[in-house]
Amino acid sequence: MSSTLYGIPQHFDVIVIGGGPAGATTAGLLAQRGRSVLVLDRERFPRYHVGESLIPAFMRPMQELGLPERMDARGFERKYGGSLVWGNKQVPWNFSFIKGGAHAYAYHTRRADLDSLILDRARELGAYIIEDATVKEPLQNSDGRVTGIRFAVRGEDDIKEATAGLVIDASGQARVLSRRFTDLRWHDELRNVAIWTYFDNCDRLPGDEYTNILIEGLDEGWFWAIPIDKGTISVGYVTRSSTVGESDKSLQEHFEAEVGKSTKLKKMLAPGRRSAGYRTARDWSYHSDRFHGDGWVLVGDAAAFVDPLFSTGVALATLAGSVLSQIVDKIIEYPEIEEKALDRYATAYSGFFDEIREFVERFYDRTKYKEFYYSLAQEMIDPEKEKEPSADFVTLISGLSGRHPMFNISLDDLIPGGLEDSATGSPAPAASAESTEAAS
Repeated sequence: MSSTLYGIPQHFDVIVIGGGPAGATTAGLLAQRGRSVLVLDRERFPRYHVGESLIPAFMRPMQELGLPERMDARGFERKYGGSLVWGNKQVPWNFSFIKGGAHAYAYHTRRADLDSLILDRARELGAYIIEDATVKEPLQNSDGRVTGIRFAVRGEDDIKEATAGLVIDASGQARVLSRRFTDLRWHDELRNVAIWTYFDNCDRLPGDEYTNILIEGLDEGWFWAIPIDKGTISVGYVTRSSTVGESDKSLQEHFEAEVGKSTKLKKMLAPGRRSAGYRTARDWSYHSDRFHGDGWVLVGDAAAFVDPLFSTGVALATLAGSVLSQIVDKIIEYPEIEEKALDRYATAYSGFFDEIREFVERFYDRTKYKEFYYSLAQEMIDPEKEKEPSADFVTLISGLSGRHPMFNISLDDLIPGGLEDSATGSPAPAASAESTEAAS
């Protein structure tokens, strides 16, 4: 290093770029296994991020980190299901997570608080965390293998270096390594634009739907309404990018006009007032053409992101982080398996992403009834029809279709002697038990 930060080594088992949910989960679980990990994030936490509603699959990596009790203690709102105005004639219907498997609830949360909680847990478990740190470029040896990174710390003039056996890009849509080493494939069916803001003093959904997320479909797009706490609701509108491009109206004008066409949402907002400005995001669904290379691997939004319709982003990112941490732990022990082990991770992760993406694309057809969406879920994850279609629907949108290879990656044949059970279970049987429970 040209300059050494106080108390920070120069070499690590793993460097993680990005301290959001994907990076912090991966780093925390690797540190929990005794590995030396450096996490670099360009911002100082807590920092704003959209994506306040979670799904039950998120609870699995949080249990591994020991965080659910802390989330309750912080007052995060439990989310037990969802309410929809969707499909033919925009008929209202709802679902409960209790029908979907091992976890009966997830949370709604301010992401600034949630992300800080996970990153602080990684720090507590032994990961080295440097905030206000901007990664400038990867270090590469003469063979092109990534061996570390160069980075700058806010307020300091010199460029620092850190080396590692493996570098993980969890930098989200900044795609620090992904942008350099991969190309993106955009999903044309999900080329959307979103605009969102926040309202205070709103009404809530009635009765058992009180903590539900509201998803209300209209002719040209759909709204989310997320009860972050007792008085504040996150409200966003998603529509095709082409729809906005062909209109003379601004995104804000689209938002306000579409609110007036809504039913449940309009009623919720009636007593409220807008308490924040508008934010926007475009092109919400993409997939990297490679998830790993020589000395590097992607996780979370740096690898892929799918439309926010079912709030899968954080769960997909943290689940992938959990699986990746277990695989990387084995790679550190057996470096010769790196390429093949990461191939299996990439194949499973990409397949899990595609399953969610395909369902979202087909769900966007709002000419159907809820029974069609139920049967669609069953067709995808339960072709033997072992459960009711409505239960398969909840299982799928909960992110808990545990038969998927994402939850069952085995490295038995790669490890010399075949002594280990699998990347996701050995040597601790508890992880395998949890996977089995989620698959049921």
